Amino acid sequence: MITKNLQNRLIAMKTLKSAFFTAFALLTMAFLPSVVPPQYANDFGQPTQSSVCSANVVDAPFQSGEELVYKVYYNLNFVWIPAGEATFKVDDEGSRYHFSATGVTYDSYEWFYKVRDYFDTYADKQTLLPQTSIRHIKENRYSIYDKVDFDQKNKKAKYIRGQVEERATLKGDLVLSDCMHDILSIVYYCRALDYSSVQKGQDFPVKVMLDEETHSLKYRFMAREEKAIRNLGKFKTMRFSPQLVVGNVFSENAQMKVWASDDANKIPLMIESPVAVGSVKIVLKSWKGLKYEMTAKK
Repeated sequence: MITKNLQNRLIAMKTLKSAFFTAFALLTMAFLPSVVPPQYANDFGQPTQSSVCSANVVDAPFQSGEELVYKVYYNLNFVWIPAGEATFKVDDEGSRYHFSATGVTYDSYEWFYKVRDYFDTYADKQTLLPQTSIRHIKENRYSIYDKVDFDQKNKKAKYIRGQVEERATLKGDLVLSDCMHDILSIVYYCRALDYSSVQKGQDFPVKVMLDEETHSLKYRFMAREEKAIRNLGKFKTMRFSPQLVVGNVFSENAQMKVWASDDANKIPLMIESPVAVGSVKIVLKSWKGLKYEMTAKK
């Protein structure tokens, strides 16, 4: 028999895992593990092919050497617990970008739930579409290694999977639609979109492949506003709201809020969301190597 305390702990562990996943999907502004329920289609509308594919990648708002570090907080019983960090990096490799992200729990939290997550994406410079995507997940006793090679021209993806890289085997091919991103390329693609004349309530569709499935989702622009970011001060921001998947982590009325810098960099500053047990907050801790001056800071 599962006690209430054990049930809450299991949900909290799943929530922490989702918090790190959300950190890796920062600017997609969506929770991706399952298909969006039909009721969201009427609220957010249907994605259009042109809007999914369009971005100003010629003058991308990032450069080689950019590094963003985020702190992941989990709130249970009105106490904010710093659970870990997520770090995003950009490297220029000539005709392509190398996007990388890592997520780790702090030592003080690892008695509860230990995370060592690694993501690497090699994306075409002209389109920001992924060519190769590698994911190595280590969470408590769970471990998985994925590698996906994208053939964007022929709309196919070949993937291998195993518990560890040495045991990974070819699993087959997937059929893709146009402009299919992975969890990291979509982060930088969304930053390359033009928000200069965006209107309140305007939607932005995103298409992402994850765990052998493809997802068509959207996020909504809500407002331009001033926001205080913990330990960093006040910033001019753009606030967005994503679609959420109702289930064990998110309740029916839960609303995630995402604040991004309202300047040429368009970097995520903070994500905040209530969950089934407690709350999750992801806050920018530091930045370096930005392409443009951080003019959003007050």
